Formats: sequence, structure tokens, C-alpha cells
Amino acid sequence: MMPTILAIIVVVVVIIIITKSFRLQSLLLRSKQEMFGCQRFYRKRTDQLAPSEPQTFSLPAPLPPWPHGQGFALGKINLGELEAVKVSRFKFIWSNNTQDDKKGVTFYKPIGIPDGFYSLGYYCQSNDQPFRGFVLVAREIPFKSESTHISTGIASPALRVPVDYTLVWSSNDGSEERLQGCGFFWLPQPPEGYKSIGYLVTCSPKKPKLDKVRCVRADLTERCENYQVILNVGTRFSEFPFQVWSTRPSHRGMLGRGVSVGTFSCNSCWVPGQELPIACLKNLDPTLHAMPNCDQIHALIKHYGPTVFFHPDEIYMPSSVSWFFENGALLFRKGDSVGQSIDVDGSNLPSGGRNDGEFWIDLPSGDRKNSVKSGNLGSAKLYVHVKPALGGTFTDIAMWIFCPFNGPATLKVGVMNYSLSKIGQHVGDWEHFTLRICNFTGELWSIYFSQHSGGVWVNAYDLEYIQGNKAIVYSSKNGHATFPHPGTYIQGSGKLGLGIRNDVARSNFFVDSSTHYELVAAEYLGDGVVSEPGWLQFMRKWGPTIVYDVSILPLVLRYSMANIFIKLPVELYGEEGPTGPKEKNNWVGDERG
Repeated sequence: MMPTILAIIVVVVVIIIITKSFRLQSLLLRSKQEMFGCQRFYRKRTDQLAPSEPQTFSLPAPLPPWPHGQGFALGKINLGELEAVKVSRFKFIWSNNTQDDKKGVTFYKPIGIPDGFYSLGYYCQSNDQPFRGFVLVAREIPFKSESTHISTGIASPALRVPVDYTLVWSSNDGSEERLQGCGFFWLPQPPEGYKSIGYLVTCSPKKPKLDKVRCVRADLTERCENYQVILNVGTRFSEFPFQVWSTRPSHRGMLGRGVSVGTFSCNSCWVPGQELPIACLKNLDPTLHAMPNCDQIHALIKHYGPTVFFHPDEIYMPSSVSWFFENGALLFRKGDSVGQSIDVDGSNLPSGGRNDGEFWIDLPSGDRKNSVKSGNLGSAKLYVHVKPALGGTFTDIAMWIFCPFNGPATLKVGVMNYSLSKIGQHVGDWEHFTLRICNFTGELWSIYFSQHSGGVWVNAYDLEYIQGNKAIVYSSKNGHATFPHPGTYIQGSGKLGLGIRNDVARSNFFVDSSTHYELVAAEYLGDGVVSEPGWLQFMRKWGPTIVYDVSILPLVLRYSMANIFIKLPVELYGEEGPTGPKEKNNWVGDERG
């Protein structure tokens, strides 16, 4: 009897395995056909669903007329030997789309290119995002250059057609009968001394015409890098793996001259750190004439300045720096136990130098200590640093807010929350967010939300707006990290089920940055145009170094501190006191993220 039962069980198991295997093969085959089989689905997509020009995202309110300036928001930007225009009208070419429309990626050809300008490559984006894409097109303009042929003394043209195309990848499986609706990805082969800027996509194995795109002289370009994955085709769906990435200049920040073109990168065997076969443009205009002038800066802040909401249970409010100094903040020097009063404008703070540990700021002692820790919302303002981004084709408006004190953190472990009575506390908390403005049009493009040791860029279409084109920035309880939407955000490890809680919500505690701000720096405008306050030159710590005792943690957590600390933001366990804005990497460099 037992052998019979065992035999039946074995047969049933085998049947189940065979059935599941057959279903899995069918699913894989159907998925592959849907993604890259190119037959019935793509014909339907191309003929019925593909719009000739995608619908574009628009900001909630119209843009105002900006004050008169040099070249800001005029639609064209002079890059030296090239003039660039942002094109946001496109024609559908191909999509890898599955039956779930939001999981696909669509590739577009720019259209409506002004006379005399030339395409540098095509554009793509995920279908789950509102359409707000662009590519730059360019034309050559007269410009004195050292890039001349020594033998002839004649300058090489800035733009030239490619000499050929290389097929990088195709969704076709090699079948001549199944070419309908397939995608073919082409890399222009540049003439010697030139660089390709983007790829082309076609629905035919026939090479594109050479005059469909232009290559750019190498000295007018800069190296670019892969940024975010847009499409990832594994070997499950194709014989050859294939990835599509957005790109960005490798050298960024306010000194970087690389210009994002809006094209994509694609390959089958890219290795991190490997130089890409395409480049970005380079702004050789020393004046950065498309950057806003002082009047335009104030107009931008008035129009776009976000409202910063603090949590309804927030205890540690922001204040102005002058209020902090007026109410007893002290300057300490290494070896001295008595602090020195600080002038209201910070003029007696040591300026310049580096964070060498010789000086730091601390709270007053005695009765005033707790009142200063609580801040003063009525005096709070945003301290604004304006700088070029992406070669002066965008403007970054970094808005810094100061809180005299950063409160303790709350640790989430699974479903449990542990209030860390002291861990996370420190004096002098500087946080910021950054508005990125397109210098072609004056549109708000995205906002960077700084979150302790990292942060994230959020596109304008994913922001929450409170009035017109003014977004909302939420400041987390106690820690003051910034977020785009209300809720609870966990910073740490999802795999370990632990992290620091960042709770954000709207309340009656807020600061309107469009009216409560101070412009403290805009170096590109020249010396003396913006008067930098004395305290901005203080490069040391705005709070003393704190070392936390593990014994203050709940007993259940003490023996796993090594694993926990590895996953948590460095600032939260107080290895060093915080530094001021000008000592941060992103003051000159790009944001992290």
C-alpha cells in the first residue's frame, strides 16, 4: 500500500512540475513576443496608440514676464561656437511596450527643429511618467577658436555628418518575416576629431541617412556618464542583454561646463567607469550669458519659492542666524573652556581656512540654553545660494535653512519604534533644498531634497504645489530632512527591517521662502554684486563633536549596533559636529543623487 501511495505522490509531483514548467515557458514566450516579438502588438501600438506628438507636462500656472536681462529665458543659449535650442516636440518611433502600457519605454525623434539647426540624437523615456522631455539641437555660429588646422589655418566646422552608422542592438530575433514594428538602435560613427552626441532609433534594418544627425567637434564636447537606467533587457527576453540609460556630464557643479543634451546612452556590455562612445556638449562662453541677473534671481524666488512645512509636533524650530547669535550662541576655541559672544552679523568669527577643529560654535549655558534650542520660527528665513548648473544651461537656487538644534532620532525596527533619547542630537543644524531652473525657458525643472547624508531629485511633475508654481517642502520632525510629500520615510536598511523614521506632515508651522529669504551668494555675478555675510565664511563646526554611549539604547539593540550604524546616516550618531553651507561639497559641486 505504501509503495502505491508513494508512486501516486511522485506522479502527481511530476505532473505539477511539468505543468508549471509548461506554463512558465508559455509565459516567457508570450512575454518575449510582447516585448520583442514585434508582430501583432507592435502593429497595434504603432498604428493606433502612438501619438504623433506626445502631450507635454505644464506647470500649474503660467510663467510671468521676467525682468530684462542678457540671455536668460530667451529660448536659445550661446555655447561659444554653437548655439543650442531646446526642442520638446517629438514623433513616435518605437516602443518596447508590453500589454501594461506603463511598463514600456518609448523612443522619439525630435521634430519642429528650427531652420539651420541640426539634431544631435533621439530621446526616450518611460511610459509611466508625464511627458516633459527635451533634446538640444544646435547650429554653428561664428566664433574665434584656436581649433584650426595648422597646415591650412582654416577652422574645422563645429558640426559634421557622421561617416557611417553602427547597429548597436535590435529587438528583432533575426527573422526576416518578423521585422514589422521592431526597433533598431544606431550609433553614428563620427569623422576623425569629432564626437557623437546621441543615438538614432529606426523601425527598419536599413541604415538611417547620414544627414539625419550631426557630430560635434571634439573640443566642443565633454565626457558624459550613464545616470539612471531607463530600460533593462535581460537575457530572459533577448539573446543579448541591453540597457538604455539617461546621461549627464561627468564633471558637474558650478565650475563644470558640460551641457546635458537630453539624449540617451545604450549598450550591451557597458562596464561601470568605462568611457561612453557618446559625449555631451561643452559651454565655452566665458560669460555664461544665459544665467539670470540679480533682478531675475529675485523674480524667480518670488515666483517659485516653496513653502517649508514643519511637523505639527516639532519642538526644534528654525531661526535666523542673527537671532541665534543675539540670543547667546558662543564661539569656542580648542583649549579654552570659556566661550566668546558672537556679533550679530558673525563678523568676529574666524573666516576662511578649513575645518581644522580649532573653533566651534555651541549653545549658551544656563537658562537660555533650552530656549535657544527651541529656535524662533518668526525670525527664520532661507539663505539663498545661486549657481550655474550643467554648463550654465540651468540655474540652481540652493535654499539653506538653519535650526539651532537637531532633535533625537526615532529608530524603527520591524513594527517597533524606539525613541533614541540622545542619539541624533546635535547643535547647529543646516539643511537645504535646491530648485533647478531651465535657463532656456525659465521653467522650474526639478527640486533636490536633502536628506541627511544623501538626497533625491524630484521632477516638477511629481511635486506638490500650494499656490501657483510654488511647491511644498516638508521638513522632518527633529531631524529637518526635506521631503516632497507627507508621510513616514525610513532611512536605513529595508533588508534588515530597520532605519531612522522621518515623519513629515503639514501644520501651522511654516516658512514661505518666496518672501522670507536672504540672497547670500551668487559668485558668477562677479565680486561685490552680492554681499556675503560674515558668518558664511566660518568654515568650522556649528556644533561640538558628540560621541554617543551605546548604553543609552534599548537593551535589545545594544549588541547589533555595528550592523545598525553601517546602515544609518553618518550625521545621526554624531561623529562630528555639523559644518556650515560653504563647507559642504555641494556648495561648489553638484548635489548627491
